[in-house]
Amino acid sequence: MKKNVAIVFGGKSGEHEVSIQSALNIYRYLDKEKFDGFLVGVDKEGNFRFLKGEEFIENKDDPKKIAISLESDIVEPIKGEDGSLLFFNENNGSFSFQVDFVFPIIHGTLGEDGCIQGFLKWLEIPFAGASVLGSAIGMDKDVTKRLLKEAGIPVCKFYTFRNDEYNEKKLVEKAKELGFPVFVKPSNTGSSLGISKVKNSDEVIDAVKKAFQFDRKILIEEGIIGRELECSVLGNSDVKVSCFGEIIPNYEFYSYEAKYIDNDGAKLIAPASLDEKIEARMREIAKKAFKVLECEGMARVDFFLSNKGKIYLNEINTLPGFTKISMYPRLWELSGISYTNLITKLIELGFERFEFERTLKTKKEF
Repeated sequence: MKKNVAIVFGGKSGEHEVSIQSALNIYRYLDKEKFDGFLVGVDKEGNFRFLKGEEFIENKDDPKKIAISLESDIVEPIKGEDGSLLFFNENNGSFSFQVDFVFPIIHGTLGEDGCIQGFLKWLEIPFAGASVLGSAIGMDKDVTKRLLKEAGIPVCKFYTFRNDEYNEKKLVEKAKELGFPVFVKPSNTGSSLGISKVKNSDEVIDAVKKAFQFDRKILIEEGIIGRELECSVLGNSDVKVSCFGEIIPNYEFYSYEAKYIDNDGAKLIAPASLDEKIEARMREIAKKAFKVLECEGMARVDFFLSNKGKIYLNEINTLPGFTKISMYPRLWELSGISYTNLITKLIELGFERFEFERTLKTKKEF
């Protein structure tokens, strides 16, 4: 019997448009012999909307203007009597539809940071990807780097501060200590939003002010001169790592525009040409980081390989993109798992975790 899968996307973050692109691809590549797919978009005001089909996504071929049609029906997610998830609409003739599984693909704030994962756990519905803790850790670059350092995984030098610690002189001094160029980043964003590459002291404060538009905690990181490399990780307890891809930006760095707007924003080389020993070491680091950071299901792991041959883990993305050019599914295709089979595997992993968690005791027995 086929399972009903709700692909939940959109959201209120700055990655709304990217999320729509990801959802469209998951919807198109979902194995229709095993699953019935439903598109549930979250508009920029936070309303859940049921889309009867792709025709309710506007400007599908324009990454800047792609949007959820406001002609789609607003629905309310509620828990059904049989434990399934219902999306209920009491207007326009009143209807509801039931789903057995959710594939959340809301990138960024409120979608990638554990918020929607906690909501789905509350509703007791299985879902794809990391759970609450892994999602929250992966979203916070500061927490991620501190946990990686504690586990002995190499990360670049960085300095973290909050908006209530704002001191222009100290910030410039810290940037100088790290050595230019440095990167100034919000701690909790994805898709390179709010990030600046800073080449001298005069640029530090403008970059800091830009980053504070996205988060109350930001990082200054040393710039690593070398190669940018990525791999895809898949699994729960049994973790597999894909081949590696290399990013060569045509911008100052791999910015939002380079990733999603400009088709010529970066050169993506996959599989990357790597020394066997270095690649094997990076695979082991990726596996270890996946478990240290409490990830499940999927993650894309980003590395720097310096010109001196030193490996640094840069970031981990627990809800990677599924757009036409996204590295996560592309690297798995090159590693022998098709787009459709990858989505099926992620659904199976979500069910696997859900069934295991049901065996755990959550109440005191008298």
